[in-house]
Amino acid sequence: MKSSLQDTLLASIRNIADYPRPGIMFRDITTLLGDARAFRRAVDELVHPYAGNKIDKIAGIEARGFILGGAIAHQLSAGFVPIRKKGKLPYETVRVAYSLEYGVDEMEMHKDAVAPGEKVILVDDLIATGGTAEGATKLLTQMGADIIAACFVIDLPDLGGRAKLEALGVPVRTLVAFEGD
Repeated sequence: MKSSLQDTLLASIRNIADYPRPGIMFRDITTLLGDARAFRRAVDELVHPYAGNKIDKIAGIEARGFILGGAIAHQLSAGFVPIRKKGKLPYETVRVAYSLEYGVDEMEMHKDAVAPGEKVILVDDLIATGGTAEGATKLLTQMGADIIAACFVIDLPDLGGRAKLEALGVPVRTLVAFEGD
């Protein structure tokens, strides 16, 4: 009997209590990535709504967004844009500061990675408070990208990240949700 997508994905995500600090339940997708069937199903499901549409670039947020984003870019015949922490890219960059739970950080991308008007999908493994995804959205918008959607395997809806992106006019697609996290 074929299991549902949700059952497959939930069974392939490792839950690690008290990481990176007490009180946090870390949702680890490295086990999903290591399960060929689950990985394929997740990528296929994230790609499905956009198949047949002209998508110019997939922007992946460091680091798990690189893995998912690369696979999605391949499936959609789109280019891939890495969005990285400050100081990690070798060419001229554009940068944005974004809020973390405790403080501020910066992310950047190459200044020529996205042309104005290009259709872009933002990808990462998980949306929680949305600070990182909101920063990436602002960075892409600053470069003139037309953000078609932001896609994540996991949503932690109680932390409000999805609502932040939707308030910026970005449609959000997620595959599974963990309530109360």
